[in-house]
Amino acid sequence: MGCDGGTIPKRHELVKGPKKVEKVDKNAELAAKWKYCALSQERLRRPIVACDLGRLYNKDAVIEYLLDKSAERPNAEAVVHIRGIKDIKELNLTDNPEWEGERRNAKGDRYEDMHCGMFICPVVGLEMNGKHRFCYLQSCGCVFSDRAMKEVKTEICHKCGDPFKEDDVIVLNGTKEEVEKLRERMEEKRSKAKTKKSKKSKAAETVSTPSETKDDTESLRDDVAEKSSLQNGDESSQSGVAGPSGSSSSSKATKTSTSSAAKRSLQDMDGRSEAFKSLFTTHSSAKRTKAQTSNWVTHTPYHF
Repeated sequence: MGCDGGTIPKRHELVKGPKKVEKVDKNAELAAKWKYCALSQERLRRPIVACDLGRLYNKDAVIEYLLDKSAERPNAEAVVHIRGIKDIKELNLTDNPEWEGERRNAKGDRYEDMHCGMFICPVVGLEMNGKHRFCYLQSCGCVFSDRAMKEVKTEICHKCGDPFKEDDVIVLNGTKEEVEKLRERMEEKRSKAKTKKSKKSKAAETVSTPSETKDDTESLRDDVAEKSSLQNGDESSQSGVAGPSGSSSSSKATKTSTSSAAKRSLQDMDGRSEAFKSLFTTHSSAKRTKAQTSNWVTHTPYHF
């Protein structure tokens, strides 16, 4: 049975039991959340942004996703709630003076501290490595530890001095319960924004309708005024008195000429002098005889 040489098999070699559940290394899990982008899985580098759920991303990776959402990405589920650049906030982080970067263990002959964070809290000095809770403010983007926010309770940012509210505080890489609460808050904000937009659109429509009615009434008034002026012009042209072309008579004559041009010409009117009629091109003095008109002969260079 395959036991040559007098070997005696043991029970665990013959009977296969249930597989052991693989446990995730806590240090690796913390490093994946706090040192690598949630979308591209690359190391975090400035500029670093965060969403309404408290996840950390590289800004370049998010912009690439927004430009081409059809491309296949391994962690696209972490960015489904991001609709545009307004849904993310660039973080104002404080560098850790003990962080040496990628050159800290180039030779491999030194102890590498996996818990050393790239950034720290500017108030308390705790490292941003996942062991301590951190949060950021949506109003300004500054990042602080939860301990600093509890010990120094103010409504003004500790770093930049901008005011903020309780709703502006968002926990970074929180637990499942905290992420669900942040998701509910995000949906409430978006629903409120939609209602505000709908109210503004309705208000704009109500404002535009009375203005349109005013425009219609004004246009009707203008039409009535034009018709009355034309009628008055026709009456004045029929009852005009002959005389020199003065300031008042010339203005009335020009108005009546435009209105009565379709009915009869100005030269046929009896109430106008010859001097006034000679001002227009319809007068006999403005016309040329056949002898004065010139005959134009065209000749092309291609004609032989």
